[in-house]
Formats: sequence, structure tokens, C-alpha cells
Amino acid sequence: MDRRSFLTTSALGGTAAAASTLAAPAYAQGKRTLTMVTSWPRGFAGLADAADKTAENINAISDGTLTVEVKHAGELVGAFESFDAVSSGQADMYHAADYYFVNQHPAFAFFTGVPFGMTAQELNNWYYHGGGMERHHELGEIFNLKSFLAGNTGSQAGGWFRKEINGPEDLQGLKFRMPGLGGKALGKLGVSVQNLPGGEIYQALASGAIDGTEWVGPWSDEKVGFQEITKFYYTAGFHEPSAGLSVACNLDVFNELTPTQQKAIEISAGHANVWNLAQYLMNNADALKRLSAGGVKILEFPDSVWDAFGSASQEVYAEFMGDDLFKSIYDDYAASMKSSSEWIAKSSVAYTAQRDRVLG
Repeated sequence: MDRRSFLTTSALGGTAAAASTLAAPAYAQGKRTLTMVTSWPRGFAGLADAADKTAENINAISDGTLTVEVKHAGELVGAFESFDAVSSGQADMYHAADYYFVNQHPAFAFFTGVPFGMTAQELNNWYYHGGGMERHHELGEIFNLKSFLAGNTGSQAGGWFRKEINGPEDLQGLKFRMPGLGGKALGKLGVSVQNLPGGEIYQALASGAIDGTEWVGPWSDEKVGFQEITKFYYTAGFHEPSAGLSVACNLDVFNELTPTQQKAIEISAGHANVWNLAQYLMNNADALKRLSAGGVKILEFPDSVWDAFGSASQEVYAEFMGDDLFKSIYDDYAASMKSSSEWIAKSSVAYTAQRDRVLG
């Protein structure tokens, strides 16, 4: 499909109009300033850090020929308006979780996280050595974007609840915040699913507008302060066994850059991807200990709930298999996941189980 024809006939214009007052890109003596909008409030632990690290990397690697100015959520456009702003050319780049944009195309979810999908290592295997990056580009170019992974939170927690979840019936009627295909799966289990940007979740939970929420993991969740509101925390979730974050550049802008500048964006994103994952994995364990010491009850969903998650997730996938692009990316993703997991299970998973047994 020709991307310009697609853009003309799609529903992209809904929030792009709100971004129409943004300034045009700045040029001066062969140098260029790129505006990056994000889906994260300034200072949000981990998420805003990944955006800032990507920009910092680009500024350094391009040797001053590119300057990325980061405008976090609400500073130029809203958290969920970043896609339209960049696709339409009103901003140059965004940093976000691409599953926020499944209404543009459901396959965007594969580049953040999908139910019962890849771990962070498996996602990187596919992305860098199994054709995943090329599929990301193929999908993004339909919307006038050049996309790269530029962060990862690792496995995300199952979330915060006002009550314990002892069976699938306890999910019925809950008002719960969860984006992406995971949210669609919860909807099939009788949950009233909300898709709120990060900066709005705390107030919604505190006011009772929602009964629970997933966000990221212990470190980020502690920083937001969810433990001040509810004490039931499920540490393993079905919805995002890894959560890739993306930087996407307006394709016309990207094509105007020199090959060196283009490579600076790609390499900067790749570094931020690894750096951000390590940041989360380094901080989560200590944060979980603090949450537990502060009275938070650390829980795991029972098998009956996991089974319900699995059945609902399969229903969601089936709904999108009629879309040729979605099915093609799903097939590539699933094949790579199976290949990676077979070796990981026999090597690092088996090793760590024995290491923990021997060392206690």
C-alpha cells in the first residue's frame, strides 16, 4: 500500500490537528534541531529517562549536526497525540510505547508487548537478528515513520488491585487500566478497560475512577506512589513479558538526513534500548523489597486466572488474523519466539535454577 494514499484515507487526522501549531524544524548553518515529543511526563522514572537518553545519544554521536529537543507529554502535545504529530510532520520524532497506537494498526503491539509474548531477550533476538527491525520499518512507513526500539522495561507487573484476585470471577466488572492487546483480552473477561496515559493514572486510582492498574514494575510503580492507595500487588503479568519502547522519526525528515545522521539515530536508539532494560532490572528488586516492607502484599495470580488470560488472549489474536500484515508479523514473531525460547530454556533458565539451588 502507498503510504500517502493510506494516510489520506485513514483516521489519522483526529489528533494531528491539535498539533498544528507546533513550530517547523529549525535549521542553521548546516545544523538541524529536531523536536522529540513523548508519551511520558517529564521526570517519569525509566520511561522519560529512555527518551532523554536517546536524545542525549543522538546529540553526542552526530557531533553537533543534530540537536534533539525533548518535549515531554503535555509540553507540546498530549501523551497519546505524539504519533499523529510525527506522522503528519508537525513534530520530528516521538518516544513512546507503540502499543498505545494499536488503533492505527494492531501490529504496533508487537514492538511493545503482547499477551504471552516475548521476553526482553527474545524481543531483541527477533529485532536485531530475526527481521523484527525490518518489520517495524515496514509497518511504520505506512504511517510516514521510521521506527526503532529505544528502551525496554523488562517484564511488567500484573498490577495493583483493591482486592485479591482468587479466580476469573473476581475480574468481572473491575475498572482497570491496561493498554494494548492485553487490555483487549481483559475486556473479554468482563473487565471495564481504561487506557490512560501515565500522568493520569495515580489520580484516577486515588479517586476511585478505576479499581486497579498495571503500570510498569516495582521501581516505576513505587515512584508514582500506587502503594499509597492500594496494597495488593501482582508481580507477574500476562500482558507484557517485555515492554519495548520506540523512537520514531517522521520519514520525510529521516530521508533528508545524511547517512551519518540516520545511523546516529539508529545507534542511539539501540544503546538506549539496552541501557534502559538494565536500568529497570537493576532497580526493581530493591524497590519490591521496600514495597513489601511498607505493607504491600506481594501476590501471584492463581492458575485459573492465568488460564483465563490465555483463552482471552487467543480470542484477541484470532480477531486480527484477517489482516494480512498483522498475521505476517505475528507468524514471524511467533516463529522467532519459539526458536529463542527453546535454547534459552535449556541454557540460561536451566543454569539459573541450578545456581540458585546450589548457592541457596
